[in-house]
Amino acid sequence: MNVVRIVSGGRAEGAAPMEQGLYERSVTPIEGAPAIAVEPCPACDARSAVPVFAVEGVPHPLVRCACGLGRYAVTPDERQVREFYPDDYYGVPGVKFRGAVEWLVRMAGAGHARLLTRGLRPGARVLDVGCGRGVLLSALSDQGFESHGVEVSEAACSGADPRAHIRIAARLARARYDAGQFDAVILWHVLEHLRDPLETLEETRRILRPGGRLSIAVPNFASLQAGWAREHWFHLDPPRHLFHFSLPALRALVIRAGFTAGSEHHFSLRQNPFGWIQSALNRRADLPRNGLYTLLHQRGPGEPPPFDASTRRRLLLATLPWAPLSLLLTAAETAVRRGATVHLTATSRP
Repeated sequence: MNVVRIVSGGRAEGAAPMEQGLYERSVTPIEGAPAIAVEPCPACDARSAVPVFAVEGVPHPLVRCACGLGRYAVTPDERQVREFYPDDYYGVPGVKFRGAVEWLVRMAGAGHARLLTRGLRPGARVLDVGCGRGVLLSALSDQGFESHGVEVSEAACSGADPRAHIRIAARLARARYDAGQFDAVILWHVLEHLRDPLETLEETRRILRPGGRLSIAVPNFASLQAGWAREHWFHLDPPRHLFHFSLPALRALVIRAGFTAGSEHHFSLRQNPFGWIQSALNRRADLPRNGLYTLLHQRGPGEPPPFDASTRRRLLLATLPWAPLSLLLTAAETAVRRGATVHLTATSRP
């Protein structure tokens, strides 16, 4: 793996680990609150928004803007954001999930690579922003593309494909790519984690060739799943998701950054059915929040399983009736174009 260290983006030295499990932060709905003054919205510049959720351990509420964008009233600073990602967030190097789940994720990665690069010339340069452990980079390399990645944490990509060219940088702009260097840039479930989504998209436009392709996937804050699950919604992922996009807000942000917004896709077999299952389990007070997701994570050598045996058994039994139902619900939300996640394509304007 060709790794260039630009700016270290790992956990801040001396930062305290999170006090609880990675996925157990409680979320409390805020009912009937009036609009409050907030930081300017990156999509529409509004300076007021309505509080909708309080997130445990975060001092400012999650608010919803009139354009549909959800965010914290005050964005956590870089030090706070680094503390949201302790070392165990990245799991065992190169592997995040257990057994067949990891295999399915990698199979889905290969399918995504084919979809996202359709029509690109052989050998095209493709950048995966927030490449993580490099699942997509491997698939891109297999399909003959020149694969590049940028990641905030060197630990996250320590097991990535050696054919990939990876830069470690705290922000995309600090990775120091040349203008017009890439034919395509992918932000796959990354934009919602970033403190500066507009700045990131503007930098993406700079490093794309004119007419280059941008592919973005994010959870859909206006989805049927989000509306049904509310504070129990799996894709809220507090406190790491700093922004929660509706499709209109995402389109507005992309256009503002200098792109022409294109097609949208509401179906994701990898993301949406599991979102229904875990959100349904989160509604049960007798089960840990996001417990099934935690249970599926790969454990290090000698690391005990999470939860006691009774809790693990109840999680698995509760999953059984939701597995087939989740597929029907995913088909329904796709049909009405309100999928739990949305994938938007765009092209860079000259």
